[in-house]
Amino acid sequence: MPDNSLSLNKFISNTGRCSRREADKLIKEGRVTINGKLAVLGNRVNQGDKVLIDKKPLKAKPRTLYLAFNKPVGIVCTTDEREKKNIIRFINHPQRLFPIGRLDKPSQGLIFLTNDGDIVNKILRAGNNHEKEYQVTVDKLITKAFIQKMESGVPILDTVTQPCQVTQLGDDTFKIILTQGLNRQIRRMCEHLGYNVTRLKRTRIMHVRLSKLPPGKWRELTPREIKTLRHLIGDSSKTEEASTTISTEKKNPKTKKIVPPKKKEESTDFYQGKKPKWMVKKERNKKRNWRPGQ
Repeated sequence: MPDNSLSLNKFISNTGRCSRREADKLIKEGRVTINGKLAVLGNRVNQGDKVLIDKKPLKAKPRTLYLAFNKPVGIVCTTDEREKKNIIRFINHPQRLFPIGRLDKPSQGLIFLTNDGDIVNKILRAGNNHEKEYQVTVDKLITKAFIQKMESGVPILDTVTQPCQVTQLGDDTFKIILTQGLNRQIRRMCEHLGYNVTRLKRTRIMHVRLSKLPPGKWRELTPREIKTLRHLIGDSSKTEEASTTISTEKKNPKTKKIVPPKKKEESTDFYQGKKPKWMVKKERNKKRNWRPGQ
């Protein structure tokens, strides 16, 4: 049987409470117990053991998770427990997760779930230029004019959608790659051009593809996928202000913006900007039309 136990100081450190060295100090001071017994240096912690520091329970920090889920039609991307068909209840994962972004209830396909709140906005911000790819079927024949208009931008929701890549796959099917995430964006774009979406499936988010993952099933991202994900979002912004400028900065990543130092204003008189008090007073009195002795 493999030994899955952890050294006590590492167990404490993994919770984010303190470093291993500081954990050793707590143990030496008699502030740590394991299952009600005073801990000593060198103790190990097994699954199910109760570790207390100052008589308060200490639990291991949950492992950071990144899941790829093939959302079926009818599942709602919300954590609201009042929604019977919410995505969290459907997956029923033992750890507390939340979806990154959303897919409409009648849509299907790839969506990420995680317990890492730091990456959410970095992935979702349109200004960070992270691609999402969809396969879409509509209710009538696709024309060249339709493709061109979808690519160039469609007026919806008091704005015009950003230019995107659209490729026709069949008489009524096309592939579209977006960096935006407006509410029901693809459906609204099609409706504006007189088409109705009958099937919408997201097949890719950034570098992660849906591939052969069956509807209703999920998998953890591979270590390689996680490494690439962290690399891709490394320079991404979590704020709206930076997301509007990051796309222009990425065009020339090697070019650094050089701000020239401000030059000091040089005085035009021989006093070099520092006038004697009598002159300052004279000029002030002159402005007030006042002369001494009046």
